[in-house]
Amino acid sequence: MAGRFAPHSAPRSSPRAAVPHQAAARAATPAADALTREWTPPGPFDLRLVVGPLRRGPADPTYRMTGDGTAWRASRTPAGPGTLRLTARGGRIEAAAWGPGAPWLLDRLPTLLGATDDPDAFRPRHRLLALTRHRRPGLRLLRTGLVMESLIPSILEQKVTTDEAYRAWRFLVRKYGTPAPGPTDRAAFTALGLHVMPDARTWSLIPSWEWHRAGVDAQRSGTILRAVRVARRLEEAAAMELPEAMARLELIPGIGPWTSAETLQRSNGAADAVTVGDLHLPGIVGHALAGNRDADDEEMLALLAPYEGQRHRATRLILLSGHTPARRAPRMTRGDIARL
Repeated sequence: MAGRFAPHSAPRSSPRAAVPHQAAARAATPAADALTREWTPPGPFDLRLVVGPLRRGPADPTYRMTGDGTAWRASRTPAGPGTLRLTARGGRIEAAAWGPGAPWLLDRLPTLLGATDDPDAFRPRHRLLALTRHRRPGLRLLRTGLVMESLIPSILEQKVTTDEAYRAWRFLVRKYGTPAPGPTDRAAFTALGLHVMPDARTWSLIPSWEWHRAGVDAQRSGTILRAVRVARRLEEAAAMELPEAMARLELIPGIGPWTSAETLQRSNGAADAVTVGDLHLPGIVGHALAGNRDADDEEMLALLAPYEGQRHRATRLILLSGHTPARRAPRMTRGDIARL
């Protein structure tokens, strides 16, 4: 059944009163000047679990989850900046979007929320994973279709603490990004503080001392600068199969298997993208599946071999199980080059 985006009032940036989209969409109760769409997931669905990987820390300026379970996401789409609001209600997902990127975001809403994912392809071989999947039936792997918005924060997370990486992301997006488009009644929306990340040209023009203020060393900033110079070519990876997509990203010096996997898990919904080279993940997988908290990447990959094609889903379920080893060593020492 065909449907249409339903604006409350036509956005000033577009002369069209509505934009056609794929089947299974119809009007929801919109906020002012929003385009809206509804989508009914084909099975159990947990909005927080599905979109959670987009969150880069508790104060991520591109993402908010409010107390009522509504998710807000600000993106830079091929059509321009856009803000997407997602609410789960009565077995449906109600979506509203603003800005030039609104039609692009709503047209791809089912794909974003895992419509192309196949949870039934996963066959648990371990009791822990079978129990976790039973307890978390609403897990689906999202697919944003946007490479750079996941690649840049993943580069920032290379070989530093998550706190350092999150701080750098907040600083750079708030300073060099743009306020996200939103409802006409902006009081509550403005309080969210949503920003759209900078475009490729703006990233390339950030001066060296601002990278320093953000706590980003020359190695990571250099990798980002090399990536944004070929941003269009890297975005093409969103439509590639996993091996080709990883190869495309890893052509950039400074982007290795860890960074490409972390990126493609989000941009491509890559169910088999294993995060190798991680400080903690091999020990977590080893502890969960073999009682060996000292496992390395090689052992982790051996333990995950029965799940080939679904290894990322397997690690998500392990992390969701809560069956992780107790910390026995200090956290990675936090550095702050901004003070140097």
